[in-house]
Amino acid sequence: MKAVETIRQVGSLSRTELADSIGYSRSQITSVVNGLIQFGVLHEIGDGKSSGGRRPRVLSFNADFGYVVGVDLGATSLDVALANFEGQVIDRQYITIDVREGPDLILDIICKLVLEQIQRHDIPAHKVCAFGMGVPGPVEFSTGLLIAPPIMPGWEAYPISDFIRKTFPNTLVIVDNDVNVMALGELRAGAGSHEHNFLFIKVGTGIGCGIVCNSEIYRGADGCAGDIGHICVDQNGPTCHCGNIGCLEATAAGPAIAARAMLAARSQKSAILARHLEIQNGVLTAEDVGMAGSQGDPMANEIIRESGRMIGEVLASLVNFFNPSLILIGGGVSRIGPQFLASIRRGVLHRSLALSTRYLRIDTSPMGSDAGIIGAIMLALDHIFTYEGQELPPFLKSSPSPMGHSTHLWKTSSS
Repeated sequence: MKAVETIRQVGSLSRTELADSIGYSRSQITSVVNGLIQFGVLHEIGDGKSSGGRRPRVLSFNADFGYVVGVDLGATSLDVALANFEGQVIDRQYITIDVREGPDLILDIICKLVLEQIQRHDIPAHKVCAFGMGVPGPVEFSTGLLIAPPIMPGWEAYPISDFIRKTFPNTLVIVDNDVNVMALGELRAGAGSHEHNFLFIKVGTGIGCGIVCNSEIYRGADGCAGDIGHICVDQNGPTCHCGNIGCLEATAAGPAIAARAMLAARSQKSAILARHLEIQNGVLTAEDVGMAGSQGDPMANEIIRESGRMIGEVLASLVNFFNPSLILIGGGVSRIGPQFLASIRRGVLHRSLALSTRYLRIDTSPMGSDAGIIGAIMLALDHIFTYEGQELPPFLKSSPSPMGHSTHLWKTSSS
């Protein structure tokens, strides 16, 4: 839908301006625009400036023609948002879950949350046009299937799209790795919006990297580019849940930080961590380590620095290889304190070439927890407006329309 995507990006255009922008003839643009107005995708909002003669009618995108759902699924959390075609969030719900409970339960919860959201806003189900979903595991992007996800038992090759379409039969469903989705959120609406080549690093239960190359998400041949959490950093290190030894994830992610903190607390190397351990019934988290570090606890700060150092040294190899202009650090662990980011920076600068770091910025993600949900919404919208199927996309097949030549319209406007 080249015509729609252009107006969506620019804001409003006359027919002549639109034709010039996408290289259509006047007769082509008249046919396409009239059809899209009948569909309700575009509408006329008034008169534009005249260069002589009659003032042209200005076309604008109808943001309420349809809606999309963004889903940010984590190991222990679920964020679901309903947005219009301009990406404006209309409703949003965040709940705690356990992804290990399996796809049937989690996907049923997602569908019920969306039904509640559209009912609150009197939106008919057929207007839900697409789901964009980020998941914490490797995704074969061409099929939307999870392949051997280490922390998601029962999700292997599970048909997520088919399950969602039982409730929303005419919707597009696009599934991607959660870090790619976060990177997309930063690219479209965050600190990466003016960058062409950058990395987004998520440090939470696991560690992953979203790669933006030439202003597009780079997924590699099969969709697993950026899975840096399973780079070996210690051949004598702990066993990772993937089955290998000494992975970055097993030594520097949130659970590894918590495990080191519990050892320190139990061996009385940190009085503050020992108190936290007692208060919280024998369980510590990375957030507890950050809190202890902020209180000046030497052991907590040492744990934070060591985690940051290991991540920074792995990122140094990526910097030498990819030469990004920006690295954004996100995920829950990114918020455990300034020493974490400082240690990552030192690790990168110590191991990288001078030329590759001359203009490099390394910062925490300003979008924070919003990167995933905004990215999921953008993932859905992108696939609506760049749909290249030979037939109508599913959501338009059920859309009430006076047009009998709708398939022809779609092919013309997306060519």
